[in-house]
Amino acid sequence: MLVSYNWLKDYVDLSGVSPEELADKITKAGIEVEHVHKLGEGIKDVVVGYVKSCSQHPNADKLNVCQVDLGSEEAQIVCGAPNVAAGQKVAVAKVGAVLPGNFKIKKAKLRGEVSEGMICSLEELGIDGKLVPKEYQNGIYVFGDDAVVGEDALPYLNLDDYVLELDILPNSAHCLNMIGVAYEVAAILNRSVNLPDPAVEEDQTLAEQKIKVSVEAADAAPYYGARVIENIRIEPSPRWMQNRLIAAGIRPINNIVDITNYVLLEYGQPLHAFDYDHLGSKQILVRYAQDNEQMTTLDDEERTLQSSDLVITNGKQPVALAGVMGGADSEIADETQTVLLEAAVFDALSVRRTSSRLQLRTDASQRYEKGIDRNRVVPAANRAAALMQSIAGAKVLKGIVEQGEREVAPHTIDMPWTKINDVLGTTLEADEIASLLQRLNFNANIAGEMLHVEVPPRRPDVTIPEDIVEEAGRIYGYDHVPATLPEGESTRGKLTSYQKKRRMVQRYFEGIGLYQAVTYSLTTKEKAQQLTIQAQSEDQLVELSMPMSEERSTLRMSIVPELLDVVRYHMNRQIPNLKLYEIGKVFTAKQKPLTDLPLETEHAAGALTGLENIQSWEGRQQPVDFYSVKGILEGLFEKLGVLDNVKFTPAERDLLHPGRTADISLNGSAIGYLGQLHPSVQKEKDLNDTYVFEINLQALLEENVPETTYRDLPRYPSVTRDIALVVDESVQAGDLHDIIREAGGSLLIDIKLFDVYQGEHLEEGKKSLAFSLQYLDPNKTLTDKEVNKVHENILNACQERAGAVLRN
Repeated sequence: MLVSYNWLKDYVDLSGVSPEELADKITKAGIEVEHVHKLGEGIKDVVVGYVKSCSQHPNADKLNVCQVDLGSEEAQIVCGAPNVAAGQKVAVAKVGAVLPGNFKIKKAKLRGEVSEGMICSLEELGIDGKLVPKEYQNGIYVFGDDAVVGEDALPYLNLDDYVLELDILPNSAHCLNMIGVAYEVAAILNRSVNLPDPAVEEDQTLAEQKIKVSVEAADAAPYYGARVIENIRIEPSPRWMQNRLIAAGIRPINNIVDITNYVLLEYGQPLHAFDYDHLGSKQILVRYAQDNEQMTTLDDEERTLQSSDLVITNGKQPVALAGVMGGADSEIADETQTVLLEAAVFDALSVRRTSSRLQLRTDASQRYEKGIDRNRVVPAANRAAALMQSIAGAKVLKGIVEQGEREVAPHTIDMPWTKINDVLGTTLEADEIASLLQRLNFNANIAGEMLHVEVPPRRPDVTIPEDIVEEAGRIYGYDHVPATLPEGESTRGKLTSYQKKRRMVQRYFEGIGLYQAVTYSLTTKEKAQQLTIQAQSEDQLVELSMPMSEERSTLRMSIVPELLDVVRYHMNRQIPNLKLYEIGKVFTAKQKPLTDLPLETEHAAGALTGLENIQSWEGRQQPVDFYSVKGILEGLFEKLGVLDNVKFTPAERDLLHPGRTADISLNGSAIGYLGQLHPSVQKEKDLNDTYVFEINLQALLEENVPETTYRDLPRYPSVTRDIALVVDESVQAGDLHDIIREAGGSLLIDIKLFDVYQGEHLEEGKKSLAFSLQYLDPNKTLTDKEVNKVHENILNACQERAGAVLRN
């Protein structure tokens, strides 16, 4: 929800509270303000100018030379906008002005004519092109007659405003409108709320003479009301309304459509305006659709309906999807003269089902799904009708043609008032508690030990005593709640062995330079089955019965696909060097149909791309590669004491590079994989070379590991011998390592592979693997004879079991 600070002033006195301070207070009250955007930030010296004359440039067909009055001075400006003309009031960036992007205006010559400034379009002033009104999309913006020449242009365009971006969760849906935010802010600041009081001057002609309303699906449409409004003049809405819509992220269309959007933002009540003359009848019938019934929505898409879809019809044909989107046949057009204004309440589940199935999420459906204030439906319709009277010169027919109850009674909650202190750990008096709730415009009073609260319908999220405790705590201020320790008997807490190991894994990853990521456990059905450790069938998918969106419809069976989205997000923001890890749960169904909770397994995954170390004057660039990731995992396995039981085996996996992928097993059981993304996948996702891994962390941490034993530092020197073995290309270094380890016995304490060679000095199909072997006897100094004997055993074992030959 984008909240205009200037607009909010209409409802609450914000004197003495800056936008940043207000954002902080709202966040502390439990509704996070993600960002505070200053509109017009960086803009300087843009004023209102009056175009005194406009003539064609003598040397350019598409340019005009304008003489512009800037109040205290005049300037000649060369302008290429097709709609510039004499007599206009426009936004002018003077010489020395600064526009968004730190673009500085200088005096210049264009095709031989001096230009002392720039006449600006809305996009040049930083307004998103998608929000610019249609009439100004290809040209400059023209002010009305009320703009004063020479004054700062930013206030006329609302570019002196601040926009607070609220993160609205399901329990804060009451703030999906300006009035809801006003109630919240007024409670936080302990100030009063000033609500609009629309006055509609109705004509004597009865609306019921023009339209009849009947509702067959009363369960899905408990209230439906319609107003008839005649003598409409379709034209652009006034500047103040356009400015507020743009600040809220909505593009102005025309006065009627803009009014319905404005009231949606103000009241949180979705309205729909039908062109009455194109409705096709004098009847509105609300019913369920027939299977395979067709209709074309406002986005010009033909929709195939099902019997679970609620539709608004003209008695025969659907003209709107209830609570989701109107139909194309009755949309408002430039020729519209009479409007049928719909204000209704639709069942949240019905709207959700239709919008999800059709993948058609709108501002209206979002609000219906989260719940609206039923008692605000008629006031919202009256507000829209009053605006149409004042802005579009409309005539409002008498009465609302309706079916269903307009209002519902407040919900009452009774509870001991002392419970609030018991839960919060506070010592508030009874009257203080009542006062906190009254600041939220709840009707709260104390009778003895009991607190009686009437919760208005605009707060459907408050239903139980615990909700009242939360509301009182929010308004009192969580930062004022004292920190207390639990009372009574308790046992001393400690970490389990598993938790200790898990924390050790986190510290290890972060200690070697990986950053922790936290991604969604919910993903798409397709991505859920990608890059799993073991092959998973579709029967093992865990799908949500009522997902919020298709992108979050299925519980993941691997972590890597979501990490790749994080990598792409950073790459798109010019952050190419990334080392990420995540520890989290993956989910598989135990059986289908799902009658029990899914099986949850903890995994650790990572994604690395770019340079291993940022280049400095004393080093060189070293990109991440397969062995970088393998080294990270080997270090982890060594730290957990399982390295000797882990084996890396070359593998081929979908979506991974066939020559740079390995499976990981622990005691013969698969626990993970590592590898580079397949080049085609990297190209599709627009990534550089990216290496990933995923391991079954739960299996790893639950492995029984012998207790760590310590030994004295060696008193005698060790002996190091190098050995280069020529083997077939198919022989793996790991297999040779195991043979050497077994043949070396107790004297061989360390093995390191330090060279792999293939080239002109070797036969085709052969390679050389060079190992450094370290021998040590903790009880004496080794002799050459003893070392030679073990070394010879190793050579013989490698020859017999791997066909290895000592390289000359």
